[in-house]
Amino acid sequence: MPCQTCGDAPSPGTDTCPRCRTPYGHPGVSPGLPTYPVRGIGLAAAVAVGFAAVVYLTVALAPVLALPLAEQAAADRDADLLLGAAVLEGILSLVFFLVQIAAGVLVIIWTWRARKNTDAFPGALPSLGVGWSIAGWLVPFANLVVPARVVANIARDTLWRPTRGLVALWWSAWLLFSIGDAWIGLDDQWEYATLAENPTTAAEFTGYVDYYRGAQLRYLVPAVACVVAAVAFVVLLRRISAAQQDRLDRATAAGWPSSLYPPAGGPYPPQPVTPWSPGVAPEQAPVSPPVPPQPGGTIGA
Repeated sequence: MPCQTCGDAPSPGTDTCPRCRTPYGHPGVSPGLPTYPVRGIGLAAAVAVGFAAVVYLTVALAPVLALPLAEQAAADRDADLLLGAAVLEGILSLVFFLVQIAAGVLVIIWTWRARKNTDAFPGALPSLGVGWSIAGWLVPFANLVVPARVVANIARDTLWRPTRGLVALWWSAWLLFSIGDAWIGLDDQWEYATLAENPTTAAEFTGYVDYYRGAQLRYLVPAVACVVAAVAFVVLLRRISAAQQDRLDRATAAGWPSSLYPPAGGPYPPQPVTPWSPGVAPEQAPVSPPVPPQPGGTIGA
């Protein structure tokens, strides 16, 4: 019988599929363990991650848009134009923050579901518990390593082929983006704080022009890293989601109904009740023999 998980022909001398580590004759999904759909949440997370990358590119290019305003402000000695440039950067940064939060929430939900599903996959060998699929993103210092390990385990137990290169590319680019953006942002804030709050002289206006001119390429490296990390993660996310959903669908089509995979906390399918067998006489409680009435035992006797 071919492997019910990957469909490979059985190998002689072994009871386990060498490709996906599923025992021969065992369904691709262990009955009775909860599983969760990942196609919809995976698509939502992929869209959010891609949109966040696009928004960050506009943030990185904000100095290019603000430079003409600063030059016009210096020519006209009009500080209101500088205020417009600052408002533009502030709005773009706020939009990116909100989109990043939404993408982070969706990615965490997807990671937890995908990791939880691997518990129902025979042959899966996760090295970290399910709780790390959430805590790994939130705990300081752990979030520098744990999310990559969790996703790498999910990919290995879902795709049955090497994915270390793609995971390494995604996580290296993500760390470069996160650290580079934070470092450049702090330096950017310090330099902006040295500018005159209410410029009046030509030198003070020129300071703003020089600031925006120097900031044009400042975010180039984090911007490229952001795009690379987003593309690599979306590829991983889509491949894992499609493979897991296909595995769940095949298990259902093979005769393992979805009711065998209740969500955490229920509701669970009703269990059959064994009927009473007519060939076995039901036991009856012993009955005491009647006691004859005794004289004087009743009032008025």
